[in-house]
Amino acid sequence: MYIPPQFEQHNIEVMHELIRTRSLATLVTIGSDGLNANHIPLHLSATPEPFGVLRGHVARSNPIWCDLAPDIEVLAIFHGPDAYISPSWYATKQEAGKVVPTWNYTVVHAYGSLRIIDDAVWVRAQLEALTNHNEAVFPEPWAVSDAPDDFTEKLIEAVIGIEMVITRLSGKWKVSQNQPPQNQNSVIQGLNASGQSEAVTMAALVDSGVKNVR
Repeated sequence: MYIPPQFEQHNIEVMHELIRTRSLATLVTIGSDGLNANHIPLHLSATPEPFGVLRGHVARSNPIWCDLAPDIEVLAIFHGPDAYISPSWYATKQEAGKVVPTWNYTVVHAYGSLRIIDDAVWVRAQLEALTNHNEAVFPEPWAVSDAPDDFTEKLIEAVIGIEMVITRLSGKWKVSQNQPPQNQNSVIQGLNASGQSEAVTMAALVDSGVKNVR
């Protein structure tokens, strides 16, 4: 991933937070037919340090787990908030008109080797951890144990576990750091005025961009 210095994210905790809040990963692997991309929710554990480990599961019918190029690392991509930036928002447009559209976004790339885990006890624990993490926001969280045991066991038999110890992390926070303060302020106003939830989230990132990227 190309990362100009001003957009590079060095803070592991900030990258971990994006992974936790945007858990649906694009998992890129290499198989016998070349590149494959699967969209899989992955649960992050911060240990082992420094980067942590990602765990998930896939259907047994998905060839990703039995068609992996040996000794080749895989890539999990986590997409954060993104928003179109109109050049009409830039305060400097009135001065010289030398402005163009762009796209602001945040993204994390996690690299490591994929381990396949064919163990029902491990898969159940992974399902419970993933479910508990995502259900925690609800007033009456659903738990894996709420479903009948025989039903759950059949589902577990149909999936297989995957685990990736993260060996390196790359983060890109493109949130208008390359713009002068007057343009940053006007971008924040334009994003908030749109009323779109993703744009409002991006406005907050632009506002805190200097703090987050260091």
